[in-house]
Amino acid sequence: MAGLYVVDASVLLKWVLPPDHEPWQDEAWSIFVAARQGKIEPAAPSLWGYEVGNILSRKFPDQAAESLASLTAILGEGHSVADSAFRAVILELLARNRVTFYDAAYHALAIVREGVFVTADEKYLNAVGSESHIMHLKDWR
Repeated sequence: MAGLYVVDASVLLKWVLPPDHEPWQDEAWSIFVAARQGKIEPAAPSLWGYEVGNILSRKFPDQAAESLASLTAILGEGHSVADSAFRAVILELLARNRVTFYDAAYHALAIVREGVFVTADEKYLNAVGSESHIMHLKDWR
Protein backbone atom coordinates (compact mmCIF):
# COMPACT_ATOMS: atom_id res chain seq x y z
CA MET A 1 0.00 0.00 0.00
CA ALA A 2 2.99 2.35 -0.25
CA GLY A 3 2.44 5.57 -2.14
CA LEU A 4 0.38 8.72 -1.98
CA TYR A 5 -3.19 8.56 -0.70
CA VAL A 6 -5.46 11.60 -0.89
CA VAL A 7 -8.03 11.60 1.88
CA ASP A 8 -11.12 13.77 2.00
CA ALA A 9 -13.25 15.06 4.86
CA SER A 10 -15.22 11.80 4.93
CA VAL A 11 -11.99 10.02 5.93
CA LEU A 12 -10.34 12.78 7.96
CA LEU A 13 -13.32 13.17 10.27
CA LYS A 14 -13.15 9.46 11.06
CA TRP A 15 -9.62 10.05 12.36
CA VAL A 16 -10.88 12.43 15.06
CA LEU A 17 -14.54 11.65 15.79
CA PRO A 18 -15.76 9.15 18.36
CA PRO A 19 -16.02 5.65 16.81
CA ASP A 20 -19.78 5.38 17.15
CA HIS A 21 -20.36 8.31 14.79
CA GLU A 22 -18.88 6.93 11.58
CA PRO A 23 -19.07 3.79 9.42
CA TRP A 24 -15.74 2.35 8.18
CA GLN A 25 -13.94 3.84 11.17
CA ASP A 26 -11.52 0.88 11.31
CA GLU A 27 -10.49 1.36 7.69
CA ALA A 28 -9.97 5.08 8.22
CA TRP A 29 -7.96 4.43 11.37
CA SER A 30 -5.80 1.96 9.43
CA ILE A 31 -4.93 4.74 6.96
CA PHE A 32 -4.11 7.06 9.86
CA VAL A 33 -1.79 4.49 11.44
CA ALA A 34 -0.07 3.80 8.09
CA ALA A 35 0.46 7.54 7.63
CA ARG A 36 1.88 8.01 11.14
CA GLN A 37 4.23 5.06 10.58
CA GLY A 38 5.44 6.53 7.27
CA LYS A 39 4.09 3.59 5.26
CA ILE A 40 1.98 5.90 3.09
CA GLU A 41 2.03 9.58 2.23
CA PRO A 42 -1.30 11.22 3.09
CA ALA A 43 -2.35 14.29 1.12
CA ALA A 44 -5.28 16.64 0.62
CA PRO A 45 -6.01 19.89 -1.18
CA SER A 46 -5.73 23.05 0.91
CA LEU A 47 -9.50 23.25 1.30
CA TRP A 48 -9.49 20.27 3.67
CA GLY A 49 -8.98 22.52 6.71
CA TYR A 50 -11.98 24.69 5.90
CA GLU A 51 -14.25 21.74 5.18
CA VAL A 52 -13.23 19.71 8.23
CA GLY A 53 -12.96 22.80 10.42
CA ASN A 54 -16.50 23.83 9.55
CA ILE A 55 -17.93 20.45 10.54
CA LEU A 56 -15.85 20.12 13.70
CA SER A 57 -16.53 23.65 14.93
CA ARG A 58 -20.26 23.27 14.42
CA LYS A 59 -20.80 19.74 15.70
CA PHE A 60 -17.87 19.21 18.11
CA PRO A 61 -16.72 22.69 19.18
CA ASP A 62 -14.93 21.49 22.31
CA GLN A 63 -12.56 19.29 20.32
CA ALA A 64 -12.27 21.35 17.11
CA ALA A 65 -8.99 23.14 17.89
CA GLU A 66 -7.18 20.02 19.07
CA SER A 67 -8.49 17.90 16.19
CA LEU A 68 -7.50 20.47 13.57
CA ALA A 69 -4.03 20.76 15.08
CA SER A 70 -3.59 16.98 14.98
CA LEU A 71 -4.74 16.75 11.37
CA THR A 72 -2.53 19.67 10.34
CA ALA A 73 0.48 17.92 11.86
CA ILE A 74 -0.15 15.01 9.48
CA LEU A 75 -1.38 16.81 6.33
CA GLY A 76 0.15 20.25 6.53
CA GLU A 77 -1.73 23.02 4.76
CA GLY A 78 -2.54 20.94 1.70
CA HIS A 79 -2.07 21.41 -2.02
CA SER A 80 -3.08 24.79 -3.46
CA VAL A 81 -5.29 25.41 -6.49
CA ALA A 82 -2.68 27.97 -7.52
CA ASP A 83 -1.07 25.01 -9.35
CA SER A 84 -2.45 25.30 -12.90
CA ALA A 85 -2.13 21.58 -13.74
CA PHE A 86 -4.06 20.69 -10.59
CA ARG A 87 -6.71 23.30 -11.33
CA ALA A 88 -7.12 22.05 -14.92
CA VAL A 89 -7.79 18.47 -13.77
CA ILE A 90 -10.32 19.71 -11.21
CA LEU A 91 -12.21 21.52 -13.96
CA GLU A 92 -12.08 18.48 -16.25
CA LEU A 93 -13.54 16.22 -13.56
CA LEU A 94 -16.18 18.80 -12.75
CA ALA A 95 -17.28 19.17 -16.37
CA ARG A 96 -17.18 15.45 -17.16
CA ASN A 97 -19.01 14.25 -14.04
CA ARG A 98 -21.09 17.21 -12.88
CA VAL A 99 -19.56 17.21 -9.39
CA THR A 100 -18.57 20.08 -7.15
CA PHE A 101 -15.24 21.86 -7.42
CA TYR A 102 -14.27 20.98 -3.86
CA ASP A 103 -15.08 17.27 -4.25
CA ALA A 104 -13.20 17.13 -7.56
CA ALA A 105 -10.20 18.83 -5.93
CA TYR A 106 -9.44 15.78 -3.78
CA HIS A 107 -9.74 13.45 -6.77
CA ALA A 108 -7.71 15.72 -9.03
CA LEU A 109 -4.89 15.82 -6.52
CA ALA A 110 -4.67 12.03 -6.64
CA ILE A 111 -4.58 12.13 -10.44
CA VAL A 112 -1.94 14.87 -10.66
CA ARG A 113 0.27 13.32 -7.97
CA GLU A 114 -0.18 9.73 -9.29
CA GLY A 115 -1.87 8.57 -6.10
CA VAL A 116 -5.21 7.19 -4.99
CA PHE A 117 -8.14 9.21 -3.68
CA VAL A 118 -9.79 7.40 -0.76
CA THR A 119 -13.32 8.50 0.14
CA ALA A 120 -16.47 7.31 1.84
CA ASP A 121 -18.53 9.80 -0.18
CA GLU A 122 -20.81 7.42 -2.06
CA LYS A 123 -22.56 10.23 -3.92
CA TYR A 124 -19.23 11.30 -5.42
CA LEU A 125 -18.21 7.72 -6.16
CA ASN A 126 -21.48 7.13 -8.01
CA ALA A 127 -21.11 10.36 -9.96
CA VAL A 128 -17.60 9.61 -11.22
CA GLY A 129 -18.25 5.96 -12.08
CA SER A 130 -15.15 4.36 -13.53
CA GLU A 131 -12.76 7.31 -13.25
CA SER A 132 -9.22 6.32 -12.28
CA HIS A 133 -7.24 7.00 -9.10
CA ILE A 134 -10.15 6.50 -6.69
CA MET A 135 -11.33 3.93 -4.18
CA HIS A 136 -14.06 3.59 -1.59
CA LEU A 137 -12.82 3.66 1.98
CA LYS A 138 -14.57 0.34 2.68
CA ASP A 139 -12.17 -1.31 0.20
CA TRP A 140 -9.07 -0.24 2.14
CA ARG A 141 -7.14 -3.31 3.29
